Amino acid sequence: MERKGNWNGGFAVIRRSFSIYLGAFILILGVVSVWILSKDGIPEGAKYFQKTDDNGVILHVLQTKPSNISLNSINDNVVRSGTNGINGGFFWENHLLSIAVMDGMPANGVPKAYGSGWYNVKYARGTMVYDRVTRMVDVQRAASVEDLHLTDATKFWAQGGVSMNLKDESGWYNVAVTEEKLPFPDDKRLRSAMAYDNSGEIYLVVTSTKCTAEQFRTAIKRNVAVGNLNEAIFLDGDGSSQLLVGNVKLEGDDRTVVQMIGVKGEN
Repeated sequence: MERKGNWNGGFAVIRRSFSIYLGAFILILGVVSVWILSKDGIPEGAKYFQKTDDNGVILHVLQTKPSNISLNSINDNVVRSGTNGINGGFFWENHLLSIAVMDGMPANGVPKAYGSGWYNVKYARGTMVYDRVTRMVDVQRAASVEDLHLTDATKFWAQGGVSMNLKDESGWYNVAVTEEKLPFPDDKRLRSAMAYDNSGEIYLVVTSTKCTAEQFRTAIKRNVAVGNLNEAIFLDGDGSSQLLVGNVKLEGDDRTVVQMIGVKGEN
């Protein structure tokens, strides 16, 4: 009888302790869940915002530091990839036609291979480059990685597209269309771009409305990093214009793209 009483008392203590621990666990889980939901899945160190220009163009913008950018071969839709970011450069079938290189390695194959991301195929085109040594961002016209000006050929990323020339109102169209062969500039299509400001912040931009290249460029100038915007490049567009930022999903026409520009959280 003595031992039974002790056992019952011990069980009561255990039961009370379990209730306390369970309550604490539920409270912690609730706090963590609220924090996760409040982030809406947006990576640490990134910001998402939406702007509607006076010309009706709706911009979806993901802002982050260049050190958070990753250039990935996905061969899928950006939304299905599960990675925050937007579509990258031009492609044909499974061949990447725009430069997409990180630290000396192309996103879609091996260095100097056709379709790997080592070349802006056929044309020297606007390519955004981040130098990890100097921590500087700029846009360079290049046909291949060998044309880029780099401090260290193993410490950089480069994303090819078409020059937007934000500071050249009279000449930008000729460069983009005649020289760099921007596809369908005057058609109303979904558009994508990559821009940077004077502080080196990166802006990944996708429209959810169809527009011409000029309308898109104007909307970016008037709504992204106003007064501080430096330069930008057009990326692939139309059905390839895709974005995933937390709960925001733009699938384009649901097509598969070869490469995307991912945004990872800060360490």
